[in-house]
Amino acid sequence: MASTPPPVTVSPEAFLAMGRELLASQPFSMLIGAELHALSSGQCELHVPVTDAIRQQHGFVHGGVVSYAADNALTYAGGTAMRVPVVTSEFKINYVRPAVGERLIARAHAVHHGKNQAVCRCDVFVLKDGEEKLCAVAQGTIAAMPSRSGE
Repeated sequence: MASTPPPVTVSPEAFLAMGRELLASQPFSMLIGAELHALSSGQCELHVPVTDAIRQQHGFVHGGVVSYAADNALTYAGGTAMRVPVVTSEFKINYVRPAVGERLIARAHAVHHGKNQAVCRCDVFVLKDGEEKLCAVAQGTIAAMPSRSGE
């Protein structure tokens, strides 16, 4: 049975602001213009605007950027579910169609979580002409950060 974290003691707006502050501390996230659109306990929505700088030679969003969006959204979902600092332990991604459009949208949620890890799922969509199309599906294990003394 999953342990239940204590209720969020800050407003949803403050919770989202804290998540955005964390994202702003990630240089790569800032480089590609990632935006935290929504954040709640065990759920995350991350957006990445599509620019020429993140496309590969065929004009699709580079798979590494699609993977980044899934990984970061999975980590936010797991971290907010467990309410502790976390890292990605592992994840798998399936690309189902090339990402061609104006914006990536990664929506992740914790499927199950305990004290030390969470299993999370993420669907990555590409927005084109106002329509979302699924471009990747990912699943990952998000682990609580070990204490500094346990390294």
